[in-house]
Amino acid sequence: MREYIDKLYETQSLTREEFFGLLANRSEETDAYAGKLACQVRQREYGDRIFIRGLIEFTNYCKNDCYYCGIRRSNSNVQRYRLNEEDILECCREGYALGFRTFVLQGGEDGYYHEERMVGLIKAIKKEYPDCALTLSVGEKKEEVYRAYREAGADRYLLRHETADEEHYRKLHPKELSGARRKECLKTLKKLGFQTGAGFMVGSPYQTTDTLVEDFLFLKELDPQMVGIGPFISHKDTPFRDEANGILADTLFYLALLRLMLPKVLLPATTALGTIHPRGREMGVLSGANVVMPNLSPVAVRKKYQLYDGKICTGDEASECIGCMKRRMERIGCRIVTDRGDYKG
Repeated sequence: MREYIDKLYETQSLTREEFFGLLANRSEETDAYAGKLACQVRQREYGDRIFIRGLIEFTNYCKNDCYYCGIRRSNSNVQRYRLNEEDILECCREGYALGFRTFVLQGGEDGYYHEERMVGLIKAIKKEYPDCALTLSVGEKKEEVYRAYREAGADRYLLRHETADEEHYRKLHPKELSGARRKECLKTLKKLGFQTGAGFMVGSPYQTTDTLVEDFLFLKELDPQMVGIGPFISHKDTPFRDEANGILADTLFYLALLRLMLPKVLLPATTALGTIHPRGREMGVLSGANVVMPNLSPVAVRKKYQLYDGKICTGDEASECIGCMKRRMERIGCRIVTDRGDYKG
């Protein structure tokens, strides 16, 4: 299978059949080889720089009922919360003082944060921090809402597609949600000029080699500026509570393939990766990732934003998170940088 990895490195593309062959016939040797090449590509494109994003989880209310998610609508055990504008700005102030130049507002699809309220929040953040990038991760919206966010100053938008296979999508979500609709939102975001992020869960229930092939082909077609993948981790209050978690080695291999396929992509080593292994984020960087996302949310609410069980860093102050992350990256020959970390298009 090394020939397929070499082809992906040289041409950034594989056929459906080649992707299937590569994913279905892995070995420790092919995994290591892909990781080595991906690390070289990351070094070529971005050097030893690892970008930090300040994550602000500002609401855990959500209208959706996705079967894998701990803040799903029907989970009555969640302690719901919302941060107000001043709370969010205080997170930004703390983060700015620590060197963050990208803030990521992530939350459930919460109707309280309607278009007008979100536009006001975006403008307030951009007014106070005009040198910072602002990323939103608040789900599916109509095109006119996305446009209003963009015109207000939002720079980036994360919307993980979760799976590119429609039949698989239906097994993970209630019938009112659609994989086709998700993909359409991603294409709209790109059209409007957002630096756009997609991504899939690794090891989600019912995932197969065929569904993974669809994910890679979709991402190649979409050509997003950011891709976020992480292992599925079950949550005790969801229908998938007894499902097996995603596997570290799989996640690292897919990160490597994404770096080879999309050499300039902004590729996070996710908190979920750090949750399934103490050195998961370092391993992610050594497999081609170049972004980490320490948490700027107030400590008082962090345990309430539980998309999955066992999430790390829920008790740390932001300064502890960034200090720890700097040391972790230095130990593997990389360095945290404090610029915006824009896509190198």
